[in-house]
Amino acid sequence: MAEQNVPPNFVRKVLIVTGIVALFFVALWIFKITFNIFLLLLAGSLISLYFHGFANLIQRLTKLNRGLSMTISIVFTLILIVGFFWFSGNRIQQQVSELQETLPSTIENFKQKIGQSSVGRQAIEKLSAEDNQKKFEQVLNTFFSSTFGLLGDVYVVLLLGLFFTASPSTYKKGIVKLTPKKSKPEAERLLTNIGNTLTKWLKGQLFAMLVVAVLTAIGLSILGMPMAFALALIAGVLNFIPNFGPLIAMIPAVLIGLTVDTTTAILVAALYIVVQIIESSFVTPQIQKKMINMPPALIIIAQLFMGVLSGGWGLVLATPFVAIIIVVVQQLYIEKTSA
Repeated sequence: MAEQNVPPNFVRKVLIVTGIVALFFVALWIFKITFNIFLLLLAGSLISLYFHGFANLIQRLTKLNRGLSMTISIVFTLILIVGFFWFSGNRIQQQVSELQETLPSTIENFKQKIGQSSVGRQAIEKLSAEDNQKKFEQVLNTFFSSTFGLLGDVYVVLLLGLFFTASPSTYKKGIVKLTPKKSKPEAERLLTNIGNTLTKWLKGQLFAMLVVAVLTAIGLSILGMPMAFALALIAGVLNFIPNFGPLIAMIPAVLIGLTVDTTTAILVAALYIVVQIIESSFVTPQIQKKMINMPPALIIIAQLFMGVLSGGWGLVLATPFVAIIIVVVQQLYIEKTSA
């Protein structure tokens, strides 16, 4: 049987399609890597905005010059952090160690209690299935994924934060220079608006974290919960992550409550819900008045997409990322179309 000759045009088209597909996947990979780096830049920028915002407050209250106010801002923050862990570090470490030792037996106790009903047994069987465990491990691996490793990412973020704090105008002018000449004023105004919005959001978020930590500590202490201080600290820190953070913080608290009794666990869950209602009803509205109103559904959608794309950093920084997008769209599109 005579061999059929393949038309040269067909081979060329196959090579072109293959090249386009390969280029598409390479572009996706580059986007994922650069997006992770962008998130590290964003985290470093938030640290810089914190120091500058604190320095502005010191300057308004004391009338000191900018350099001295910035020095006090950085030094006071470092002293506060070191002092907090110096006086509370042993207690936190002890309670966290207790938490690590208690959780396995607590989870087993929880399984035994819910396993007394048929619905509970079915739920345990499904959760214990090998496929579900593999999916859960994949989710955890995605969440804890990082660009340079966890410690490496933290080091990069802190280093960027210090550089941005030391000379923010240098980086701002550098970005503006990359834009066309006629767009430079617009670019400068856009960067200023983004900085102001993120500063206001950060102030409100830090205040909300403090409120949640204090209310949770008071409530857990009244309930006589063990490890109240560590659990309250976890609740305050995780409140930085909207929607998912409070839920993650509630899980270990409820599990530890089960080691006391079922009533305590229910009361702990109710406490966390009440604290979140207070935070979302009184604190968050005050934050929203001072910045762009971000629809909750939009934040959840951004968290889901960015969590899958960039793991933990995407979930943590979804809200400021959405704030940046809203500022950009509002200034570059909505203002121009409504003019």
